[in-house]
Amino acid sequence: MASEIRVNKIENRSGLGTVTFADTGVDLAGIVTATTFSGSGASLTGLPAAQLSGTLPALDGSALTGVASTENIRTNTNATFLQNVNVSGSTTTGTTIVGGGVTISESGIEASGIGITCANINGTQIGGRRNIIINGDMRIAQRGTSSTSDGYQTVDRFQVNSFGTDEAPTQERFVTSSSDTGPWQEGFRNALKITNGNQTGGAGTSDFIRILYYVEAQDLANSGWDYTNPNSYITLSYWVKSSVAQTYYTNFRTFDGTGKMYYFSYDLSAETWTKIIHSIPGHADLTFSNDTGQGMYIQWYMYRGTNNTGTVTANQWNNYASSTLTPDQTTTWYVTNDAAFRLTGVQLEVGSQATPFEHRSFGEELSLCQRYYYRINSTDNTIIMFNDYNNSTGNFWANVVFPVTMRSAPTATITSLEGSGVSLSSSTSSVHMLNLQSGDGAMYIGNSTIVEASAEL
Repeated sequence: MASEIRVNKIENRSGLGTVTFADTGVDLAGIVTATTFSGSGASLTGLPAAQLSGTLPALDGSALTGVASTENIRTNTNATFLQNVNVSGSTTTGTTIVGGGVTISESGIEASGIGITCANINGTQIGGRRNIIINGDMRIAQRGTSSTSDGYQTVDRFQVNSFGTDEAPTQERFVTSSSDTGPWQEGFRNALKITNGNQTGGAGTSDFIRILYYVEAQDLANSGWDYTNPNSYITLSYWVKSSVAQTYYTNFRTFDGTGKMYYFSYDLSAETWTKIIHSIPGHADLTFSNDTGQGMYIQWYMYRGTNNTGTVTANQWNNYASSTLTPDQTTTWYVTNDAAFRLTGVQLEVGSQATPFEHRSFGEELSLCQRYYYRINSTDNTIIMFNDYNNSTGNFWANVVFPVTMRSAPTATITSLEGSGVSLSSSTSSVHMLNLQSGDGAMYIGNSTIVEASAEL
């Protein structure tokens, strides 16, 4: 039988350290010095961090507290990383400072250093104009500000068309105010407004009211849009308001190659400005010639009768068919007398994102409009100087030089031009000027004179 010594307590000579033997284990008081320690250490508690030293082995941090997961780092103080940090799928709150020149916050990126270097913006070229639409803010109205006639009558580059109406709708350049919440804050002071007439005969199968915009083919061909690539996008954005709550439709059609069409729908609440944003992908069958012809149109429908609607797939390119431009449309707006529809801030740009509207100066926008339409409308007796005299005919010749080169040789009209026998010459016009002839010694633009040159698509 082995020898045993059983004691309850061992105390050193100075009384500073004791070893107490209890039924639950051994309690040590004082400083313990050991060469090695073995065992799990699972029940060790109260170890002061200041007393831990040396190199720690690799640790499994799965049980560490204050860490969101095994792949995240959480800190309540500034963190310094001495090597590259690769971040994927994270959301950062607060402000991140990159070096001394870049600050990233919820309001944006501020670069106070040498600037920002990037390959593209919104997937396309960095410089140049973004907005393919001309007069998208509805400022320019060379022809007038209100009309009940069809076609191009008020806001430049946008025409209003209707068919089968009992009372013609009114189109006008509408002046916005601070109560037009949304567009006003983004700098839009005008809109195109359509006011319905009284359609006493109801919504006929061939009836329609629409806003129509044609895009020149070369403006699309040279835009930077990789339009045959389904992963390349062009984005349409605009502000719209209607007095009638219902579903509305916007429709696209191309003209070169195999004609394609595309439509999307949107819902409006009554009397509420709404910003619509829609991205359109490319398609292998899209073609845009590098010329001055019709490339594509955009239509905003208030109503289209069932002769031109039917089964067609939304949000994708379809082969063009005039009988199925959109699904059957709600008739409510059309049969509501004096129903109103307003449109402004129209922007068409390359890329999958809608950027803020590209506000251009009045002079720039007017010049872009004058490529398609130029008008002399005088209130005084301004003389058009003649520059040639034909001895054999006795005619005087004069040129009206256009301020910009027009898209094509325009169709010209003259109303109430003063002077004996004044008319358009046999060689009416070119993209640069309009030719006039008269048997009188001078030509005048009188108080009611209108000289027009139209090269609209």
